[in-house]
Amino acid sequence: MGKFNFIKTEIEDLYIIEPAVFGDSRGFFMEIYNKKEFCDSGLTVDFVQDNHSKSVKGVLRGLHFQRRYPQGKLVRVIKGEVYDVAVDIRKNSATYGKWVGVYLSEENKRQFYLPAGFAHGFLVLSEDAEFCYKCTDFYHPEDESGIIWNDRNLKINWPLDKVDGVKLSKKDEGWGSFAEEII
Repeated sequence: MGKFNFIKTEIEDLYIIEPAVFGDSRGFFMEIYNKKEFCDSGLTVDFVQDNHSKSVKGVLRGLHFQRRYPQGKLVRVIKGEVYDVAVDIRKNSATYGKWVGVYLSEENKRQFYLPAGFAHGFLVLSEDAEFCYKCTDFYHPEDESGIIWNDRNLKINWPLDKVDGVKLSKKDEGWGSFAEEII
């Protein structure tokens, strides 16, 4: 077995990745990224930036994307639990407008790979969560856009029963619908 289990989702190029975890009474070790193994699995990516955020329960970040400088992302949770969502915004894709959600936590150690061309967001389910992600392009604040988290046409099944309300930033409150933002 390799160091990673690459699980295909129903959307092409979108993967759940389970790293091999080597643990004993002292703790554990795992690789987060291995260029050769990713390339051997068809994921030829070049990461240029790493980000780390901390959020409290009920915080929903997203759904974010960049228009001219789209970012592929390898995301994971190092503390707590989130429900992570990727929406296919690749106009020529057979799954355009479809989404996949996955639970990521410090316990399951799963990662989620989103290629460029996806809107991304997550909902914090634990008391707090620390979220890390590698990006294939640099962040360009002037290029950032988004889709409202509760878009009626996307019908994302957020696990709202696990939080006491959603906490949004002013920016995330102001995004338009999928039809309005993806032009």
